[in-house]
Amino acid sequence: MSNLKRFFLFCSGIDLSILEKCPSDENKYAGIGATVFFTGILAFCSAGYALYTVFDSYFAALLFGSVWGAMIFNLDRYIVSSMKSRGSFWKDFGVAFPRLLMAVLLALVISKPLELKIFEKEINAELLVMEQEVYKTQEDRVKVRYTQQVLDQQKEISVLKKEIEEKTIARDELALMALQEADGTGGSGNKNLGPIYRAKKQKADDAQQELNQLLAINLPLIESKEKGVQDLQNTVQTEISSLDRQAYGGLAARMDALDRLGQNSEAIFLANIFIMLLFISIESAPIFVKLIASRSPYDYLLHDHEQVFEMANLESTTLRSTEVNNKLTLNTEVSFHKTKAKISAEKAEIDELLRQRLEELKKQNLTWDRMNGA
Repeated sequence: MSNLKRFFLFCSGIDLSILEKCPSDENKYAGIGATVFFTGILAFCSAGYALYTVFDSYFAALLFGSVWGAMIFNLDRYIVSSMKSRGSFWKDFGVAFPRLLMAVLLALVISKPLELKIFEKEINAELLVMEQEVYKTQEDRVKVRYTQQVLDQQKEISVLKKEIEEKTIARDELALMALQEADGTGGSGNKNLGPIYRAKKQKADDAQQELNQLLAINLPLIESKEKGVQDLQNTVQTEISSLDRQAYGGLAARMDALDRLGQNSEAIFLANIFIMLLFISIESAPIFVKLIASRSPYDYLLHDHEQVFEMANLESTTLRSTEVNNKLTLNTEVSFHKTKAKISAEKAEIDELLRQRLEELKKQNLTWDRMNGA
């Protein structure tokens, strides 16, 4: 037997001393052991890639990947070795069912990181889109904090500008009326610079003076508020520039990207399903092989070997139980007879005391009768 075959037999968890008596089963269990071994290798690769995306370190990926692969290998080896064929399909299936559930769970855990590696290029492209969405959300949150302040300032600026505009329109109308009165195109229709013109010209001058006063008040306010708006916008840009823009590509982000790709692409969704089914079939293959295969010589020898110890244990426990029961019976009978004899002795002693007391009473009565007769 080659060392490689012996190693695969070790991976299957069988007893080599029993298998040597039935060499026809060597290939069967070597195949099961090889499946268990390569499942451990896949678990190592899966955990190594997943942990590399978390720690970004080859050393950490190799270390934790090795631990995870060894744990999965040991768990699979135990699951397979703990299954024993008893010749009844439904009885064996009842024993295998929890192990199948465990195998499916392990397959799902192992397959996910490898799916991320298989679709790495597509995931990286989707991560760029998701990264921009995240940055856009962060920028919007910053802008929202200052939006109301900017709107309030702009509203006040609009009010101030509207006041200037209204005063300007009123001044222009009055100046136009005075001009039309002067050239005869409006008002009284007479071209002159008489009292009507002077009155209208005075109103236009008053409007100009009011406009000048308003400009002297509103223009500094407008300038100050526009500067405030500009300062707020600069603050927004500064906070946006100071946002933490680290690389967006952690394990959770990659899983989210793969899920989005599956929702947007039927081909990727189906590929995910088939990859998952492939790993489930690989992980559960040794259990199904042992479940559907008929009982082999190794199964009979193993059952006979275990039954020897089972019967020896049954015999030992039965003899010990019988011995204890006999001892209890003996102690019970002896105790019963001792108690019965003690009761009889005490009863005889009491009877004797009563008899003696009765004799004493009789003697006392006789003496009393004689004294009365005298």
